[in-house]
Amino acid sequence: MSAFYLSQVLVAIAICFDLLSFQFKERKKIVTCLFFAGVLISSHFILLEQWTAASLMTIATIRYLTSVFSTSSKFKYLFCSMSVVATAVTYSGLTSILSCFASVFQTFAAFNKDDRRLRELMIIGTSFWLIHNYLVGSPTAVVMEALFICSNLVGYYRFYFRKSAAA
Repeated sequence: MSAFYLSQVLVAIAICFDLLSFQFKERKKIVTCLFFAGVLISSHFILLEQWTAASLMTIATIRYLTSVFSTSSKFKYLFCSMSVVATAVTYSGLTSILSCFASVFQTFAAFNKDDRRLRELMIIGTSFWLIHNYLVGSPTAVVMEALFICSNLVGYYRFYFRKSAAA
């Protein structure tokens, strides 16, 4: 099996965790699913030799695990700083910048106590990842990010719009 094919299989499995994540209301369950997806996605980027994205997703995996236990602003700024440093060290052009923006938005999301704000920031970060994944030529990862945005929007509708419409 080629590295590219294996990378696509890993992302396909990560899709399951991503889709599941935003169907939960509780932020700890959301970020726990994102942790498991992150392990698979970072492995995907390693196989594709996308070092900035691999570094940022490895940091994201640790970030999600940390945010299960704490929403401290200190961690938020620590992980943002780590993302910027990792991007500078592995810089390879526009894709590095896109993945850094994605990581920073998703870091702010992960350490947000409000699951509604978490969802909104994740949509922005995921949009940057979608463009990044298109540019690096990972079709399954593009599908993953599109499905992730859709799942997030479905969860957002279920928990916020449907409730207000019923009231």
